[in-house]
Amino acid sequence: MERILSIETTKYIGKEVKIAGWVNSRRDHGKIIFIDLRDSSGLVQMIFGQEFEKDKTAQEMRPEWIIEVEGLVNKRPKGMVNPKLTTGNIEIKVKKLKVLSKAKTLPFSIENDGYEINEEKRLKYRYLDLRRNRLRKNLKTRQKVIQFMRDALEKQGFIEIETPLLTKSTPEGARDFLVPARLQPGKFYALPQSPQQYKQLLMVAGIEKYFQIARCLRDEDPRADRQAEHTQLDIEMAFINQEEILDLIEKLYISIIKKIFPEKRITKIPFFRLTYKKAMEKYKTDRPDLRRNKKNPDELAFAFVTDFPMFEWHPEDKTWGAEHHPFTKPQTEDIKKIKKNPEKILAFQYDFVLNGQEIGGGSIRTTNLDVLTAVFEVLGHKKSEIKKKFKNYFEAFSYGVPPHGGIAPGIDRFLAVVLNEPNIREVIAFPKTGDNRDLMMDIPSDVSEEQLKELHIKTKKK
Repeated sequence: MERILSIETTKYIGKEVKIAGWVNSRRDHGKIIFIDLRDSSGLVQMIFGQEFEKDKTAQEMRPEWIIEVEGLVNKRPKGMVNPKLTTGNIEIKVKKLKVLSKAKTLPFSIENDGYEINEEKRLKYRYLDLRRNRLRKNLKTRQKVIQFMRDALEKQGFIEIETPLLTKSTPEGARDFLVPARLQPGKFYALPQSPQQYKQLLMVAGIEKYFQIARCLRDEDPRADRQAEHTQLDIEMAFINQEEILDLIEKLYISIIKKIFPEKRITKIPFFRLTYKKAMEKYKTDRPDLRRNKKNPDELAFAFVTDFPMFEWHPEDKTWGAEHHPFTKPQTEDIKKIKKNPEKILAFQYDFVLNGQEIGGGSIRTTNLDVLTAVFEVLGHKKSEIKKKFKNYFEAFSYGVPPHGGIAPGIDRFLAVVLNEPNIREVIAFPKTGDNRDLMMDIPSDVSEEQLKELHIKTKKK
Protein backbone atom coordinates (compact mmCIF):
# COMPACT_ATOMS: atom_id res chain seq x y z
CA MET A 1 0.00 0.00 0.00
CA GLU A 2 1.41 3.40 -0.99
CA ARG A 3 1.46 6.31 1.41
CA ILE A 4 -0.94 9.18 0.72
CA LEU A 5 -1.06 12.69 2.19
CA SER A 6 -3.54 13.51 4.92
CA ILE A 7 -5.41 15.95 2.68
CA GLU A 8 -6.15 13.10 0.25
CA THR A 9 -7.83 10.90 2.85
CA THR A 10 -11.25 12.47 2.25
CA LYS A 11 -11.33 10.69 -1.14
CA TYR A 12 -10.99 7.27 0.49
CA ILE A 13 -14.06 7.01 2.76
CA GLY A 14 -14.73 3.34 3.44
CA LYS A 15 -11.26 2.31 2.25
CA GLU A 16 -7.97 1.51 3.95
CA VAL A 17 -5.06 3.93 3.57
CA LYS A 18 -1.46 4.36 4.68
CA ILE A 19 -0.34 7.75 5.98
CA ALA A 20 2.76 8.97 7.76
CA GLY A 21 3.82 12.12 9.57
CA TRP A 22 4.33 13.81 12.91
CA VAL A 23 2.17 13.34 16.01
CA ASN A 24 0.76 16.84 16.34
CA SER A 25 -1.27 16.20 19.49
CA ARG A 26 -2.53 13.34 21.66
CA ARG A 27 -5.79 13.08 23.61
CA ASP A 28 -6.57 10.10 25.85
CA HIS A 29 -10.29 9.33 26.30
CA GLY A 30 -10.36 6.30 28.57
CA LYS A 31 -9.36 3.27 26.52
CA ILE A 32 -9.37 5.23 23.26
CA ILE A 33 -6.52 7.46 22.05
CA PHE A 34 -7.09 10.31 19.59
CA ILE A 35 -4.04 11.46 17.58
CA ASP A 36 -3.88 14.39 15.18
CA LEU A 37 -1.30 13.42 12.57
CA ARG A 38 0.51 16.26 10.75
CA ASP A 39 2.19 16.11 7.37
CA SER A 40 3.06 18.73 4.75
CA SER A 41 -0.57 18.95 3.62
CA GLY A 42 -2.23 19.44 7.00
CA LEU A 43 -3.82 17.44 9.85
CA VAL A 44 -5.98 14.35 10.05
CA GLN A 45 -7.54 12.73 13.14
CA MET A 46 -6.77 9.09 13.94
CA ILE A 47 -8.42 6.81 16.50
CA PHE A 48 -6.56 4.06 18.34
CA GLY A 49 -9.26 1.76 19.73
CA GLN A 50 -9.30 -0.71 22.61
CA GLU A 51 -7.14 -3.16 20.66
CA PHE A 52 -4.20 -0.79 21.29
CA GLU A 53 -4.86 -0.63 25.05
CA LYS A 54 -1.97 -2.99 25.80
CA ASP A 55 0.19 -1.88 22.88
CA LYS A 56 3.30 -0.43 24.53
CA THR A 57 4.24 1.66 21.48
CA ALA A 58 0.79 3.28 21.24
CA GLN A 59 0.75 4.02 24.96
CA GLU A 60 4.22 5.65 24.89
CA MET A 61 3.62 7.66 21.74
CA ARG A 62 4.21 11.40 22.25
CA PRO A 63 3.95 14.66 20.25
CA GLU A 64 6.46 15.06 17.40
CA TRP A 65 7.14 11.33 17.11
CA ILE A 66 7.12 10.34 13.46
CA ILE A 67 4.81 7.43 12.75
CA GLU A 68 3.31 5.43 9.91
CA VAL A 69 -0.21 4.04 10.20
CA GLU A 70 -2.61 1.98 8.16
CA GLY A 71 -6.30 2.28 8.84
CA LEU A 72 -9.88 2.63 7.64
CA VAL A 73 -11.20 6.05 6.63
CA ASN A 74 -14.63 6.68 8.20
CA LYS A 75 -17.03 9.60 8.21
CA ARG A 76 -17.09 11.35 11.56
CA PRO A 77 -20.29 10.95 13.64
CA LYS A 78 -22.82 13.78 13.48
CA GLY A 79 -21.87 16.62 15.78
CA MET A 80 -18.17 15.62 15.65
CA VAL A 81 -17.30 17.28 12.32
CA ASN A 82 -14.52 19.91 12.58
CA PRO A 83 -15.14 22.64 9.97
CA LYS A 84 -11.74 24.22 10.73
CA LEU A 85 -9.92 21.24 9.19
CA THR A 86 -9.91 20.27 5.51
CA THR A 87 -10.15 16.67 6.75
CA GLY A 88 -12.62 17.58 9.48
CA ASN A 89 -15.40 15.35 8.12
CA ILE A 90 -13.42 12.09 8.42
CA GLU A 91 -11.27 10.12 10.86
CA ILE A 92 -9.04 7.10 10.51
CA LYS A 93 -9.57 3.95 12.55
CA VAL A 94 -6.01 2.70 12.98
CA LYS A 95 -5.21 -0.97 12.33
CA LYS A 96 -1.40 -0.90 12.12
CA LEU A 97 1.13 1.38 13.80
CA LYS A 98 4.83 1.77 13.08
CA VAL A 99 7.12 4.26 14.81
CA LEU A 100 9.63 5.69 12.33
CA SER A 101 11.40 8.05 14.73
CA LYS A 102 11.04 9.11 18.36
CA ALA A 103 11.45 12.73 19.44
CA LYS A 104 12.58 14.51 22.58
CA THR A 105 10.42 17.26 24.06
CA LEU A 106 10.87 20.34 21.88
CA PRO A 107 12.69 23.38 23.34
CA PHE A 108 9.62 25.54 22.56
CA SER A 109 6.04 25.23 21.43
CA ILE A 110 5.31 25.12 17.70
CA GLU A 111 1.53 25.25 18.07
CA ASN A 112 1.27 29.06 17.95
CA ASP A 113 2.84 31.83 15.82
CA GLY A 114 5.98 31.92 17.96
CA TYR A 115 6.54 35.68 18.06
CA GLU A 116 6.80 35.58 21.85
CA ILE A 117 9.73 33.14 21.79
CA ASN A 118 13.31 34.46 21.97
CA GLU A 119 14.39 34.81 18.34
CA GLU A 120 17.92 33.53 18.89
CA LYS A 121 16.46 30.33 20.31
CA ARG A 122 14.14 30.01 17.32
CA LEU A 123 17.05 30.51 14.92
CA LYS A 124 19.21 27.98 16.76
CA TYR A 125 16.48 25.35 16.31
CA ARG A 126 15.24 26.65 12.97
CA TYR A 127 14.49 23.13 11.69
CA LEU A 128 11.98 22.87 14.54
CA ASP A 129 10.71 26.43 14.15
CA LEU A 130 9.86 25.61 10.52
CA ARG A 131 7.36 23.01 11.72
CA ARG A 132 5.26 26.01 12.76
CA ASN A 133 2.18 26.47 10.58
CA ARG A 134 2.81 30.19 10.05
CA LEU A 135 6.30 29.66 8.67
CA ARG A 136 5.23 26.76 6.45
CA LYS A 137 2.54 29.03 4.98
CA ASN A 138 5.11 31.77 4.42
CA LEU A 139 7.41 29.40 2.51
CA LYS A 140 4.52 28.11 0.40
CA THR A 141 3.50 31.68 -0.41
CA ARG A 142 7.10 32.50 -1.31
CA GLN A 143 7.14 29.63 -3.79
CA LYS A 144 3.84 30.78 -5.32
CA VAL A 145 5.16 34.32 -5.82
CA ILE A 146 8.41 33.14 -7.41
CA GLN A 147 6.59 30.70 -9.69
CA PHE A 148 4.14 33.43 -10.73
CA MET A 149 7.07 35.71 -11.60
CA ARG A 150 8.71 33.01 -13.68
CA ASP A 151 5.55 32.16 -15.58
CA ALA A 152 4.62 35.80 -16.22
CA LEU A 153 8.06 36.77 -17.54
CA GLU A 154 8.42 33.63 -19.67
CA LYS A 155 5.14 34.51 -21.42
CA GLN A 156 6.66 37.89 -22.28
CA GLY A 157 9.71 36.37 -23.94
CA PHE A 158 12.18 36.56 -21.06
CA ILE A 159 14.86 33.89 -20.65
CA GLU A 160 15.91 32.79 -17.16
CA ILE A 161 19.70 32.52 -17.05
CA GLU A 162 21.90 31.64 -14.08
CA THR A 163 25.02 33.74 -13.61
CA PRO A 164 28.16 32.72 -11.69
CA LEU A 165 28.51 32.86 -7.92
CA LEU A 166 32.29 32.99 -8.17
CA THR A 167 33.00 36.33 -9.79
CA LYS A 168 35.18 39.44 -9.68
CA SER A 169 35.33 41.97 -6.86
CA THR A 170 33.73 45.25 -8.00
CA PRO A 171 32.80 48.57 -6.33
CA GLU A 172 29.02 48.23 -6.01
CA GLY A 173 28.39 49.95 -2.68
CA ALA A 174 29.02 47.21 -0.09
CA ARG A 175 31.91 44.96 0.86
CA ASP A 176 32.37 41.77 -1.10
CA PHE A 177 32.63 38.33 0.44
CA LEU A 178 35.98 37.07 -0.83
CA VAL A 179 36.82 33.47 -1.71
CA PRO A 180 40.51 32.47 -1.92
CA ALA A 181 41.53 30.74 -5.16
CA ARG A 182 43.49 27.66 -4.10
CA LEU A 183 44.87 27.01 -7.57
CA GLN A 184 45.98 30.64 -8.02
CA PRO A 185 47.66 31.47 -4.68
CA GLY A 186 47.13 35.02 -3.47
CA LYS A 187 44.19 35.66 -5.76
CA PHE A 188 40.50 35.79 -4.89
CA TYR A 189 37.04 35.36 -6.28
CA ALA A 190 34.19 37.48 -4.92
CA LEU A 191 30.64 36.39 -4.26
CA PRO A 192 28.22 38.60 -6.25
CA GLN A 193 26.54 41.59 -4.65
CA SER A 194 24.28 41.32 -7.70
CA PRO A 195 24.61 39.85 -11.22
CA GLN A 196 25.17 43.40 -12.51
CA GLN A 197 28.08 42.88 -14.89
CA TYR A 198 26.92 39.51 -16.16
CA LYS A 199 23.42 40.69 -17.00
CA GLN A 200 24.82 43.65 -18.91
CA LEU A 201 27.11 41.31 -20.82
CA LEU A 202 24.05 39.20 -21.65
CA MET A 203 22.63 42.30 -23.35
CA VAL A 204 25.86 42.55 -25.38
CA ALA A 205 25.31 38.88 -26.22
CA GLY A 206 21.93 39.73 -27.75
CA ILE A 207 19.71 38.04 -25.16
CA GLU A 208 17.52 41.21 -24.94
CA LYS A 209 15.21 39.92 -22.17
CA TYR A 210 16.89 38.28 -19.17
CA PHE A 211 15.70 37.45 -15.69
CA GLN A 212 16.88 35.38 -12.75
CA ILE A 213 15.78 34.60 -9.22
CA ALA A 214 19.20 35.69 -8.02
CA ARG A 215 21.08 35.15 -4.79
CA CYS A 216 22.98 38.30 -3.78
CA LEU A 217 25.65 38.48 -1.08
CA ARG A 218 26.92 41.59 0.68
CA ASP A 219 29.30 41.83 3.62
CA GLU A 220 27.49 44.73 5.27
CA ASP A 221 27.68 46.01 8.82
CA PRO A 222 24.93 44.74 11.16
CA ARG A 223 21.47 46.09 10.34
CA ALA A 224 18.20 44.95 11.86
CA ASP A 225 16.35 44.06 8.67
CA ARG A 226 19.18 43.07 6.33
CA GLN A 227 20.70 39.71 5.51
CA ALA A 228 24.18 38.88 4.27
CA GLU A 229 22.46 36.95 1.49
CA HIS A 230 19.13 37.84 -0.02
CA THR A 231 17.05 36.92 -3.05
CA GLN A 232 15.88 39.25 -5.78
CA LEU A 233 14.02 39.13 -9.07
CA ASP A 234 16.80 40.31 -11.36
CA ILE A 235 15.67 41.77 -14.71
CA GLU A 236 17.56 43.31 -17.63
CA MET A 237 16.23 44.36 -21.04
CA ALA A 238 17.70 45.79 -24.24
CA PHE A 239 16.14 48.59 -26.34
CA ILE A 240 14.12 49.76 -23.36
CA ASN A 241 13.50 53.05 -21.59
CA GLN A 242 12.77 53.90 -17.97
CA GLU A 243 9.00 54.20 -18.35
CA GLU A 244 8.74 50.81 -20.06
CA ILE A 245 10.61 49.14 -17.20
CA LEU A 246 8.39 50.74 -14.56
CA ASP A 247 5.28 49.80 -16.54
CA LEU A 248 6.43 46.16 -16.71
CA ILE A 249 6.97 46.01 -12.94
CA GLU A 250 3.68 47.77 -12.20
CA LYS A 251 1.68 45.27 -14.25
CA LEU A 252 3.59 42.31 -12.79
CA TYR A 253 2.96 43.31 -9.16
CA ILE A 254 -0.69 44.20 -9.75
CA SER A 255 -1.11 40.69 -11.17
CA ILE A 256 0.71 39.10 -8.22
CA ILE A 257 -1.54 40.86 -5.70
CA LYS A 258 -4.74 39.98 -7.56
CA LYS A 259 -3.77 36.32 -7.96
CA ILE A 260 -1.99 35.47 -4.70
CA PHE A 261 -3.15 38.16 -2.26
CA PRO A 262 -6.76 38.94 -3.28
CA GLU A 263 -7.55 40.16 0.25
CA LYS A 264 -5.10 43.05 -0.19
CA ARG A 265 -6.06 46.47 -1.56
CA ILE A 266 -3.67 48.57 -3.63
CA THR A 267 -3.94 52.24 -2.61
CA LYS A 268 -3.47 53.67 -6.09
CA ILE A 269 -3.32 52.28 -9.63
CA PRO A 270 -1.30 53.34 -11.52
CA PHE A 271 1.29 53.35 -8.75
CA PHE A 272 2.43 56.62 -7.18
CA ARG A 273 5.25 58.32 -9.10
CA LEU A 274 7.43 61.01 -7.52
CA THR A 275 10.91 62.35 -7.96
CA TYR A 276 13.63 61.95 -5.36
CA LYS A 277 13.59 65.74 -4.84
CA LYS A 278 9.83 65.83 -4.23
CA ALA A 279 9.97 62.82 -1.90
CA MET A 280 12.68 64.39 0.23
CA GLU A 281 10.99 67.80 0.33
CA LYS A 282 7.51 66.50 1.15
CA TYR A 283 8.17 63.31 3.14
CA LYS A 284 11.81 63.72 4.31
CA THR A 285 12.56 60.22 2.98
CA ASP A 286 13.15 58.57 -0.40
CA ARG A 287 10.86 55.67 0.58
CA PRO A 288 7.63 57.32 1.73
CA ASP A 289 4.73 55.34 3.18
CA LEU A 290 1.79 56.55 1.07
CA ARG A 291 -0.97 54.42 2.58
CA ARG A 292 -4.17 56.32 3.34
CA ASN A 293 -4.72 54.29 6.51
CA LYS A 294 -1.46 53.04 7.99
CA LYS A 295 -3.33 50.95 10.59
CA ASN A 296 -4.92 48.83 7.84
CA PRO A 297 -2.65 45.75 7.32
CA ASP A 298 -4.29 44.91 3.99
CA GLU A 299 -3.48 48.22 2.28
CA LEU A 300 -0.54 48.30 -0.13
CA ALA A 301 0.86 51.61 -1.36
CA PHE A 302 3.31 50.97 -4.20
CA ALA A 303 5.41 53.86 -5.48
CA PHE A 304 8.24 54.58 -7.90
CA VAL A 305 10.80 57.20 -6.87
CA THR A 306 12.80 58.53 -9.83
CA ASP A 307 15.50 61.05 -10.79
CA PHE A 308 17.98 60.25 -8.04
CA PRO A 309 21.29 62.14 -7.81
CA MET A 310 24.02 60.37 -9.76
CA PHE A 311 26.58 60.87 -6.99
CA GLU A 312 26.59 61.14 -3.19
CA TRP A 313 29.17 63.08 -1.16
CA HIS A 314 31.12 61.29 1.58
CA PRO A 315 32.20 64.07 3.96
CA GLU A 316 34.24 61.76 6.20
CA ASP A 317 36.86 61.19 3.49
CA LYS A 318 35.79 63.98 1.12
CA THR A 319 35.08 61.73 -1.83
CA TRP A 320 32.21 61.11 -4.21
CA GLY A 321 30.40 57.78 -4.28
CA ALA A 322 27.79 56.41 -6.66
CA GLU A 323 24.22 56.85 -5.37
CA HIS A 324 23.22 53.57 -7.05
CA HIS A 325 26.20 52.09 -8.87
CA PRO A 326 28.77 53.42 -11.38
CA PHE A 327 27.08 51.79 -14.38
CA THR A 328 23.93 53.92 -13.99
CA LYS A 329 23.38 56.32 -16.90
CA PRO A 330 23.60 60.01 -16.00
CA GLN A 331 20.86 62.25 -17.38
CA THR A 332 23.53 64.09 -19.35
CA GLU A 333 26.37 62.86 -21.53
CA ASP A 334 28.23 66.16 -21.20
CA ILE A 335 31.50 64.92 -19.70
CA LYS A 336 32.59 68.44 -18.66
CA LYS A 337 29.42 68.88 -16.59
CA ILE A 338 29.82 65.44 -15.01
CA LYS A 339 33.36 66.18 -13.89
CA LYS A 340 32.85 69.84 -12.92
CA ASN A 341 29.50 69.67 -11.12
CA PRO A 342 28.85 66.09 -9.99
CA GLU A 343 26.44 67.35 -7.29
CA LYS A 344 24.05 68.62 -10.01
CA ILE A 345 23.94 65.46 -12.10
CA LEU A 346 20.79 63.37 -11.97
CA ALA A 347 20.61 59.71 -13.00
CA PHE A 348 18.19 57.45 -14.78
CA GLN A 349 17.76 55.63 -11.49
CA TYR A 350 14.55 54.53 -9.82
CA ASP A 351 13.51 52.83 -6.59
CA PHE A 352 10.46 50.63 -6.05
CA VAL A 353 8.77 51.36 -2.72
CA LEU A 354 6.01 49.61 -0.77
CA ASN A 355 4.48 50.89 2.49
CA GLY A 356 7.58 52.86 3.39
CA GLN A 357 10.01 50.05 2.51
CA GLU A 358 12.39 50.01 -0.44
CA ILE A 359 11.65 46.71 -2.19
CA GLY A 360 13.71 47.21 -5.33
CA GLY A 361 15.79 49.48 -7.46
CA GLY A 362 17.22 49.78 -10.92
CA SER A 363 18.50 52.05 -13.63
CA ILE A 364 19.16 52.60 -17.28
CA ARG A 365 22.81 51.65 -17.88
CA THR A 366 25.65 53.68 -19.38
CA THR A 367 26.74 52.34 -22.77
CA ASN A 368 28.93 55.32 -23.69
CA LEU A 369 32.42 54.32 -22.54
CA ASP A 370 33.62 57.93 -22.37
CA VAL A 371 30.77 58.76 -19.97
CA LEU A 372 31.48 55.63 -17.93
CA THR A 373 35.15 56.61 -17.70
CA ALA A 374 34.19 60.11 -16.52
CA VAL A 375 31.92 58.66 -13.83
CA PHE A 376 34.73 56.48 -12.50
CA GLU A 377 37.07 59.48 -12.52
CA VAL A 378 34.61 61.41 -10.35
CA LEU A 379 34.60 58.40 -8.02
CA GLY A 380 38.38 58.75 -7.62
CA HIS A 381 39.72 56.20 -10.09
CA LYS A 382 42.59 56.96 -12.44
CA LYS A 383 42.00 56.47 -16.17
CA SER A 384 44.68 53.81 -16.41
CA GLU A 385 43.16 51.91 -13.48
CA ILE A 386 39.65 52.07 -14.91
CA LYS A 387 40.47 50.35 -18.19
CA LYS A 388 42.53 47.74 -16.37
CA LYS A 389 39.95 46.99 -13.64
CA PHE A 390 36.99 46.93 -16.03
CA LYS A 391 38.78 45.51 -19.02
CA ASN A 392 35.93 43.05 -19.67
CA TYR A 393 33.41 45.92 -19.92
CA PHE A 394 35.46 48.01 -22.29
CA GLU A 395 36.35 45.02 -24.42
CA ALA A 396 32.77 43.74 -24.63
CA PHE A 397 31.20 47.14 -25.30
CA SER A 398 33.66 47.77 -28.13
CA TYR A 399 31.89 45.02 -30.10
CA GLY A 400 28.55 46.81 -29.99
CA VAL A 401 26.17 47.22 -27.06
CA PRO A 402 22.42 47.97 -27.26
CA PRO A 403 20.80 50.53 -24.97
CA HIS A 404 19.60 48.63 -21.93
CA GLY A 405 18.40 48.85 -18.35
CA GLY A 406 16.90 46.82 -15.58
CA ILE A 407 15.53 46.52 -12.10
CA ALA A 408 15.88 44.10 -9.18
CA PRO A 409 12.91 43.90 -6.79
CA GLY A 410 13.78 42.11 -3.54
CA ILE A 411 11.66 39.07 -2.87
CA ASP A 412 12.30 38.83 0.89
CA ARG A 413 11.21 42.34 1.83
CA PHE A 414 8.18 42.29 -0.48
CA LEU A 415 6.96 39.09 1.16
CA ALA A 416 7.57 40.43 4.66
CA VAL A 417 5.40 43.47 3.89
CA VAL A 418 2.50 41.66 2.21
CA LEU A 419 2.48 38.90 4.85
CA ASN A 420 2.54 41.49 7.66
CA GLU A 421 5.70 40.02 9.13
CA PRO A 422 7.91 42.15 11.41
CA ASN A 423 11.12 41.34 9.52
CA ILE A 424 12.49 39.45 6.52
CA ARG A 425 13.78 36.57 8.67
CA GLU A 426 10.18 35.34 8.93
CA VAL A 427 9.99 34.68 5.18
CA ILE A 428 13.43 33.06 4.74
CA ALA A 429 13.90 29.37 5.45
CA PHE A 430 17.33 29.64 7.09
CA PRO A 431 18.07 33.29 7.95
CA LYS A 432 21.03 34.73 9.80
CA THR A 433 21.05 37.14 12.72
CA GLY A 434 21.51 40.87 12.22
CA ASP A 435 25.28 40.45 12.61
CA ASN A 436 25.42 37.65 10.00
CA ARG A 437 25.64 34.61 12.29
CA ASP A 438 23.89 31.33 11.58
CA LEU A 439 23.08 30.02 15.06
CA MET A 440 21.79 26.70 13.78
CA MET A 441 24.97 25.80 11.87
CA ASP A 442 27.21 27.74 14.30
CA ILE A 443 28.87 29.83 11.60
CA PRO A 444 31.06 31.67 10.88
CA SER A 445 33.44 29.13 12.38
CA ASP A 446 37.09 28.26 12.55
CA VAL A 447 38.72 26.11 9.88
CA SER A 448 41.70 23.84 10.22
CA GLU A 449 45.31 24.95 9.80
CA GLU A 450 45.59 22.46 6.94
CA GLN A 451 42.80 24.19 5.02
CA LEU A 452 44.38 27.61 5.55
CA LYS A 453 47.77 26.28 4.47
CA GLU A 454 46.26 24.91 1.25
CA LEU A 455 44.85 28.36 0.53
CA HIS A 456 48.12 30.12 1.39
CA ILE A 457 46.39 32.10 4.14
CA LYS A 458 47.60 32.99 7.63
CA THR A 459 45.37 34.41 10.35
CA LYS A 460 46.43 36.79 13.08
CA LYS A 461 45.85 35.56 16.61
CA LYS A 462 43.83 37.92 18.81
